[in-house]
Amino acid sequence: MAPKDPLLGTLKVCILNLQSDGEMVTDTNPHLASCCELLELILRKGLQQPVLSLVHRDYWQCFEQLPQQDTCGRLSAVSLAVEQTRPCRKLLTAQGRGRYLLRLALSRKVLQQFITHLLHTPRILEWYSPAISILRNEEFVEPFMSLLLVLSQMEFKLDMENCSFLDESWLLPVCEIYEAVPCREVGMVLRYLSGRVFVLDLLPGSLAQVDKFICPGDIIDEINGISLRSSRNGQAGMVLSRLKGCPLSIRVLRWRDLSGAVYRPLIKLLRALRAENPTLQLGPASAQQSANEHQQQSPSQCLKEGRIVYIVQFLGKVNIGMFGGKEVLQHAIPQVLQKNLPSKEVLLDMKETHLTCTEKKTKQELLQHHYPEISCVGRYGQPDYTIFAFCVADSPETPQTTGFCCVALRAGTEKECEEIVCRIATGFKHTEWFV
Repeated sequence: MAPKDPLLGTLKVCILNLQSDGEMVTDTNPHLASCCELLELILRKGLQQPVLSLVHRDYWQCFEQLPQQDTCGRLSAVSLAVEQTRPCRKLLTAQGRGRYLLRLALSRKVLQQFITHLLHTPRILEWYSPAISILRNEEFVEPFMSLLLVLSQMEFKLDMENCSFLDESWLLPVCEIYEAVPCREVGMVLRYLSGRVFVLDLLPGSLAQVDKFICPGDIIDEINGISLRSSRNGQAGMVLSRLKGCPLSIRVLRWRDLSGAVYRPLIKLLRALRAENPTLQLGPASAQQSANEHQQQSPSQCLKEGRIVYIVQFLGKVNIGMFGGKEVLQHAIPQVLQKNLPSKEVLLDMKETHLTCTEKKTKQELLQHHYPEISCVGRYGQPDYTIFAFCVADSPETPQTTGFCCVALRAGTEKECEEIVCRIATGFKHTEWFV
């Protein structure tokens, strides 16, 4: 009976689990981390350490040396992957670079090529012990290569930029990108700890606090493509200062994982933050988790492109003359209600620079207004504080306007109504650099 290696048997089961979960494998797949860890264990098994060197040898060094040691002349895929991995600023260790390279090879379906080149390069293969290594055991290499062939036929769609924790763990944090329009200040209090930029607090009324795109305990991973891994004190502030008046793309790592529990590699760091700041209140779940909760608890919200979109009732609109100040709302809203028009269920999407109102059934866009076009917004004082309205110029694109109109809508709850009004009211403040 042919000998068996338990790592290969476990890897086979893990690959079957990956296949059973669907055609596309993403970072959210629960079996991905286990599969990568098994590949890592196989590549480390029997890897011998150099006798006269203080540097710990890992499988990253094997792949890194392939372009120099393999003379077959067909190493373009390996060379490109190594050259992409080596300069990545988010990776500080050989372990992190090796893991990044494995993920990259899975995404590009070239892991089998990597191992084939390694097996044909004696000067690197001799680093492995023939007694215990899978790579130098002929009975084990063949089934291993067969498993790699299966992996190369699968589709992997992995976020290669979410790699800041590969030095520590195969488990990756929830990573979200927030696109912000230019503003004077974002409004975050930051703490630099172990090379990470943590959010301690949000300033009241700031862009960060109003848009709720980041929470205390979250990590700012990069801003406009500039990595903040191993940042010095004040570095994030310097980056934001240089980008003042420019659109921002902020990559955020959440302190919660997809299940809602604390992301395990952050437990010690969050304890240290709590010890320094006893009043620290960790923020709520990520936008995706919050949206899922809202979908379960409240049918008045849904998720669109990572944003929470409100499902409200469009009550109608009415012309209110040449004055569009907030004083007219309490008179204009009753005028809309007195028309007794049938309400329409609409999706109110408040983006960074403008809002849109789209009929839910027909997908017809009823209105679109940039925030500076809105002259005022407020709630109706009766009967249940769920009706709100805003005033806009009838024809803002023409120099001679025909006056203002009042648009009235009804939210699902009083709290939701207040939240919508606050977001619209702060819209102009956050877009003044853009307009």
